[in-house]
Amino acid sequence: MKALVLEEYRRLRVQAVETPVPRDTEVLIRVESVGICGSDIHGYDGSTGRRVPPIIMGHEAAGRIAAVGAAVSGWREGDRVTFDSTLYRLDDWYSRRGWYNLSDGRRVLGVSCDEYRQPGAFAEYVAVPAHVLYRLPDSLSMDHAALTEPVAVALHGIDLTPVSFGDTVAVLGAGVIGLATVAGLRSRGCTRIVVSDMVASRLEVARAMGATHTVNPGSGESLSQTCRALTDGRGADAVIEAVGIQATISESIAAVRRGGTVTILGNLTPEITIPLQRVVAGQIRIQGSCAICNEYPAALGMLADGAIPADRLITAVAPLEDGPALFEQLYEGATDHLKVVLKP
Repeated sequence: MKALVLEEYRRLRVQAVETPVPRDTEVLIRVESVGICGSDIHGYDGSTGRRVPPIIMGHEAAGRIAAVGAAVSGWREGDRVTFDSTLYRLDDWYSRRGWYNLSDGRRVLGVSCDEYRQPGAFAEYVAVPAHVLYRLPDSLSMDHAALTEPVAVALHGIDLTPVSFGDTVAVLGAGVIGLATVAGLRSRGCTRIVVSDMVASRLEVARAMGATHTVNPGSGESLSQTCRALTDGRGADAVIEAVGIQATISESIAAVRRGGTVTILGNLTPEITIPLQRVVAGQIRIQGSCAICNEYPAALGMLADGAIPADRLITAVAPLEDGPALFEQLYEGATDHLKVVLKP
């Protein structure tokens, strides 16, 4: 099969590799659409340390089942599917308690690190365990279905965050996950949603998707000041951070009210510092949100019924062979793209 291989940092090439053979409990999927994630871009230059070459990256994908393992039931060749990006065990302490995203020995598609190497979906075929599959609604296209994983990541962050009707919530980062978070918060009845990003065009999309206020720090605007102005000086009831760097996490803590919650989805910086006295004296909860845990059905439903406007989020669809050039554009900071979908 052909695959887009990260041969070394900042060097991608489409090459012929062996087609995976599914194990008894796995299925082989012919990939029809696969999105480029921000984590893939940061893996491209080695900054995360979680895409050690050589590796086939890619974990936001949809396709059709091409082969079914001997022990798999309920699925057949030709079924239209997407799949969880986390490959997890069903029989460990975490999964049995409903936290499969924290499962012992879990692996993420398209990641290679000290602990494991798991080939991903920038390829014609990928093999995954049958228990991570989800059937696509008939009305949902493959390109739109490739957004299921990032939308589910956003919904998981919302699920972990205590938000109620009438709340004021801030979202840092207007990439696909941040924008999907806006749509999810609107469905939860949040009255004021404040989105912060450095790219004006992304803030326009955020407003179209339900943000009531936007902030551009690059223009000197302050998220914390905006949130306090909207809440009689208190600050946001909750903040969802979808970037993962020191500056945005510091601003998240500054923008939240006493007793509020900061949920961190972003994961670019290995370590940060926090203002401990403000966190303790303000009884602020800071929590991480890891991947997805049962949000795929909701994400598929929101994409299928248009609650997530996929056409606004997908800014390019291209053959796999265009992957190297598009990766370099995204790495160099092309701000006209939100989600790029490749077609193996």
